[in-house]
Order: sequence, then structure tokens, then C-alpha cells
Amino acid sequence: MRYGRQRVSLLLVALACASHSIGPASGGGPPGTQDWTRFGWDAGRSNAPPIATGITAANVATLVRQQVALDGTVDASAIYLHRVAVNGSTRDVFFVTTTYGKTLAIDAQNGAVLWRYTPANYASWVGTEQVTTATPVADPNRQFVYAAAPDGAIRKLRVADGRVVWTTAITLLPAREKIASALNYFNGRVIATTTGYIGDAPPYQGHVAVLDGATGNLLSVWNSLCSNRPGLIDPASCSQSGSGIWGRTGAVIDSSNGTIFVATGNGLWDGSTNWGNAALELDADATHLIGNYTPTNTATLSAGDTDVGSTAPVLLGGGLIAQSGKDGLIRVLDWGAMSGVTPHQGGEGQVVSTPSGSGLFSAPAVLRSATGTWLFAADGGGTAAWRLTNGQLQPVWSNRNAGTSPVVADTLLFVYDPGGGLRVYRSDTGVQLANLACGGGHWNTPIVIDGKIALPEGGYSAHATSGVLDIWRLP
Repeated sequence: MRYGRQRVSLLLVALACASHSIGPASGGGPPGTQDWTRFGWDAGRSNAPPIATGITAANVATLVRQQVALDGTVDASAIYLHRVAVNGSTRDVFFVTTTYGKTLAIDAQNGAVLWRYTPANYASWVGTEQVTTATPVADPNRQFVYAAAPDGAIRKLRVADGRVVWTTAITLLPAREKIASALNYFNGRVIATTTGYIGDAPPYQGHVAVLDGATGNLLSVWNSLCSNRPGLIDPASCSQSGSGIWGRTGAVIDSSNGTIFVATGNGLWDGSTNWGNAALELDADATHLIGNYTPTNTATLSAGDTDVGSTAPVLLGGGLIAQSGKDGLIRVLDWGAMSGVTPHQGGEGQVVSTPSGSGLFSAPAVLRSATGTWLFAADGGGTAAWRLTNGQLQPVWSNRNAGTSPVVADTLLFVYDPGGGLRVYRSDTGVQLANLACGGGHWNTPIVIDGKIALPEGGYSAHATSGVLDIWRLP
């Protein structure tokens, strides 16, 4: 791994201490009283916590990094619970899941591993392509976390000691169907999605699984291919393969009504029972489709492996959805026009380029502030910000720095460069305030909470059984 020297421009830091046009975050409590329970902060995956995180333009240059050695690689994000009981003591704790399914609880103050859960079949997966890149999710009661593993199962683990409460499989063929996307939680239920493994070897189908958080019962499964067949199906029994749900956020929840948004990858789209290469809305129980969109050139995109499934739908508010993909375009959709089971092909309100015009494999961040709604995105060749005006994305700033999923916190934008380094920008101007030194990775995403930043390093393709969690803290 590569570790560069941290560079901070004193002039830029001084400028950043001036007034900020977006305005400070509001809502929630002071640092030390908040949790980060899932990928993307909230059920809608905004990646923009409306709270004071303790990291500001004035102190970002003073952060001190600790590198925590892990017995696994975390190609995902950490989650965080403050002041929870673990091993008989009250602690602030990060939780991570490694590519081969270990889930670890890590003391946020000193980096000590407090407990680890290792699946029984862990040794059989090590060194293979059978992995997970799913971020766990915490129960709102703060007593349990839910985590995925390469066996295609979700487990409920006790925060206090890592013991398993229940285990539920969400695929009948884990050697072909993978849990790649982050888990979500809403109204007592865990929501998970499936996709295929690298190379798209058939058979597999993307599906949305809803589990009862209390009991682990599998309440419903909606299949994006053979969607007329509810429940878990034998992948080989469906005449179509593909249509994986694999974007970093997986299921995006509209918290106003609980409906579920997903995007699918390469696969047949017929507007009837096969919904490959599409942005989709399901009812809150994931039993039926209530909205859908696919590009007019969906067959060409699927044939060329440039599908929209590389990133999930983004809830912009006001009935608007942003949907991007591997083709380097961001489409703004009036979702009211996409409602119902009638197939909707085309009909975009606006189409803009991704930051560098390359495929988007990350989760954009959406900030709602006094100056309106902002969208931030990063791809393999750039980072950019837009402001939503009259239903249109207006460019505000951009640069040529690569990044994964951005996080907006306390008016700062945090973007991890998979080539190494965590850049911190002013979110309104794009002025870079810091580049915090760290190693390279893949889909890793930071969280910023309680005066700390946590960021895993490394990627699943290295097939490693070791890794690093970087924790930056205020001195």
C-alpha cells in the first residue's frame, strides 16, 4: 500500500474559515451524541448528515491518524455507535465487515478489536472470488447489527459480544448470487439485494429481500427477472440471467412512505416480467413494482456492459430522481411520469455528464440546505458539484480528482481517492483544504462522526486476509 505525505495549504484553510455560502449543518445533537448506523447515513442514502460532526475547516489540518490492522479487507464502509455496552464496558465503537465475511467491533478511542464474528465456512472462501462488499447496518435500538457474508446469508449480531441471534439466507445459490451492496433498515425490517459475481457467470438474478429484524423471517423477495414469481427462486429455473442489484447503496428507501428504489444491471428488459438495466420503485413490502424507467437504448447498453446498475437511484426531492450508470451520463427523471407498471422507456427531463464523462460506480451525495439542493458525485477521473434549480442540475464546480462515494458533513466534502488519499473540500466552492494520507482501495467510503473519520483501505480483488482501518481523530 502507498502512503503519501499529507499536504495542507495554510492559505486555503484560512479562506475556508470565512463565511460558507451553503451554511452550517443543522439538526441532531452535538458531537458525542450521534450514531452512523448505515452506508449513506440515512435510509435514503443522502450521505449528508445534518449534524455537527466535530470536523471543521478550522481543525481538519490537526487530525491525527491511527492505522488499525485488521484480519481482513473491508471493501465497504464502517458504521458507528456511540456509548454502547461491549464486553461489559461502555464504548464508542466502529463496526466493519470484511470481504470474506468477518464482522469486527473496533474501539473508536484506541483501535482495539473488541470482538469478531467469523462465519463457519470462512476458510472455504478465503482466496476465492466468493466475497461480500456489503456495509452492515445497525438496529435503531443500538443492541444489534446486521451483517452479510459470502454464504448469501444475513446475520443479526449482538453489539455486546458479537454473538449470532439469527441467520437467514437470501439466495439459494450463493456461489452465483452475491450480496455486494450495503444493507438497509426501515420500520423494523432489514432490506438487502443480490447480484452476480465478477464475469456475470449465469445463472443469477438480482432481487430485493426484506427480512423481519426481530425474527429473521424472510418476509418477501422481489425478483428483477421472472418478476412474476415471488419468493426465493432457483436461479436456474428462470429463463433469464443477470439484472444484478449491485450499486453501493443497494436499496434506497423513501422515508416518507417506505417505498424501495433500486437500479439493475445488464439483463433483459421487456417491460413486463424482466427488468434488467432499469431504475425501479417497489412498494414498501417489496411485493410489486410501482414505478420504472429504462433508457431508450437499453438493449445496446446491456450488450455493451454500460448499464445503469452501477449506481442506485438518487432521491433529489420534489419528485425528482437522478440515475446514472456506466455510460457516463446522469439522467434527471420526473418520477411522477415513471409511476405505475406501464413500461417507461426514455422520457428524461435532463441529461448531464458525470464528473469526467466516465462510468459512475459510486453513490452521489445530496445536501439540502438554505441555498437549495446540491448533488455531489465522483468517478474515476473527477469530482463535481451541481445545484438543483427549477428541476435542472446546474454545474457549480468540478475538478479532475478521482473519488468514490462523497460525504458532505459540516459544510465540508470528503472524497476518498482509490489511488490513495482522502481529500477534504469546501463543499460550495470545491477549494481543497486537505489531502489526508492513506493507502489505496476500491469502493471504500469514509464516515465522519463525533470528531472522527473512519475509512477502510484495500479492495476485494486482492483476495487478502488482512487490511487497514484508518481512524483520524482530533488531538
